[in-house]
Amino acid sequence: MENENSVVEKEVVSKNFIEQIIEKDLAEGHCKSITTRFPPEPNGYLHIGHAKSILLNMGLANKYGGSFNLRFDDTNPTKEKIEFVESIKADVEWLGAKFEERLFFASDYFDQMYEAAVMLIKKGKAYVCDLTAEQIREYRGTLTQPGKDSPYRDRSVEENLTLFEGMRNGEFEDGSKVLRAKIDMSSPNINMRDPVIYRVTRMTHHNTGDKWCVYPMYDFAHPIEDAIEGISHSICTLEFEDHRPLYDWVVRELEYEYPPKQIEFAKLYLTNVVTGKRYIKKLVEDKIVDGWDDPRLVSIAALRRRGFTPESIKMFMELVGVSKANSSVDYAMLEYCIREDLKLKKPRMLAVLDPIKLVITNYPKGQLEYLDMPNNQENEELGSRKIPFSGELYIDRDDFMIEPPKKYFRLFPGNEVRLMHAYFVTCTEYITDDTGKVVEVHCTYDPETKSGSGFDARKVKGTIHWVEATTAVEAEVRLYENIVDEEKGVYNEDGSVNVNPNSLTILEKCYVEPALKDAKAYDSFQFLRHGYFCVDCKDSTKDHLVFNRIVSQKSSYKPA
Repeated sequence: MENENSVVEKEVVSKNFIEQIIEKDLAEGHCKSITTRFPPEPNGYLHIGHAKSILLNMGLANKYGGSFNLRFDDTNPTKEKIEFVESIKADVEWLGAKFEERLFFASDYFDQMYEAAVMLIKKGKAYVCDLTAEQIREYRGTLTQPGKDSPYRDRSVEENLTLFEGMRNGEFEDGSKVLRAKIDMSSPNINMRDPVIYRVTRMTHHNTGDKWCVYPMYDFAHPIEDAIEGISHSICTLEFEDHRPLYDWVVRELEYEYPPKQIEFAKLYLTNVVTGKRYIKKLVEDKIVDGWDDPRLVSIAALRRRGFTPESIKMFMELVGVSKANSSVDYAMLEYCIREDLKLKKPRMLAVLDPIKLVITNYPKGQLEYLDMPNNQENEELGSRKIPFSGELYIDRDDFMIEPPKKYFRLFPGNEVRLMHAYFVTCTEYITDDTGKVVEVHCTYDPETKSGSGFDARKVKGTIHWVEATTAVEAEVRLYENIVDEEKGVYNEDGSVNVNPNSLTILEKCYVEPALKDAKAYDSFQFLRHGYFCVDCKDSTKDHLVFNRIVSQKSSYKPA
């Protein structure tokens, strides 16, 4: 019995605080079922922090047998575009968050929001105010001083209804009048000091066109959207904690039978990355990056283009966890997750990124043979393939040195190494160009040392990879580093990003084995000794392969 109790206790402790709240609400009848939502504003591309919210909301809906909605909070037409709507839908679907037919727009509820505002006016809980935005700020007071009432606060219900209808009908100039909730100008929470809930603004909306010239404010619209959709728990980040009393006030005054409950959790902060939309927009506009999906960024589209997988991002979010306390996470943890996800799934291929020719002088001229190579030595289920081999190969430049340092076990004059999955070769000479740069290495091979033959008469310390020259496929390879110059910090004093000048290195003439010639967008592989690479989805073509490095081979990061 004692053991059973300890197991139960551990199970309770393992639940995050949101799950504990949900289970209590279900038990006490606060809600009949669980419905969550991801409510992005379509004013930019989503980033890694949004992925946490998407997966958290979807995960809670799945765990408790509920539903998950995707809803666009499109109440501010000045910054919103259809481009962003489509990119967000693609990101959410890619992460595996299934919203099915539950795709909504806040703008679909504009009629209901208008009626809700009218209801508040009739209850004496809202009034039309003629103060300017600057005057409203002055009247609001400070954290230490209470606000003071607007001179328009005591307008009659009839006058407020007439004026609000006039706002809707376009009788007043933009910014000349607003509708404010009548709550408490002396509240210690500034958000409760008669907040603006509607403003006049003539803007064409991407969804409703020119139907409206009044638009609701986010803090008013959001709880209504949640209530209309039957959201049981409105999961949001910590900056909305001070807005919760207003959220609760709105759903209470509008008398919803099952009011949604707002719960806040800590945002995801990654060290030395750029997530702010205005900063990314500036990088795009200044052509420092080639779009919101540039693989150096941490937008979800950029991570997908670089070669990250939904599984790796889910693993990352599980390691990060859910808490109430803000903290920063090292980007190396995200890299660890993609390595862990790919290492047993992907074939290990031959690729030479900085090539020099290697000629085996005693190999039969014109002969081409095919050698066996396992696709992944750690996962036999991936099988094996045949790789071509001849007397002309490419090797990586750093696998040969004329005068090597101690403990350099690769190729140098007089040294013998193994060509991976092939033969032992011994360097006999090398050729340089007019600048002294090595352009060709000559070797002899020992035909008795063929890989898999059981040869063990002698051992060599070095093994190098290679690509057969006559069948090799030329490719462009892009090596990415952090867009941020980490030594200087993320931002300059003027608010611009400290850009790392080495964030992108383009290697235009690399060689990969012929098995990769038909690789398609998003296909990913491990290039032996170099890391994990993905076919670029924008610039790669059948005649010009482009590979993005997802992550290097190894990392010093270890999970706790």
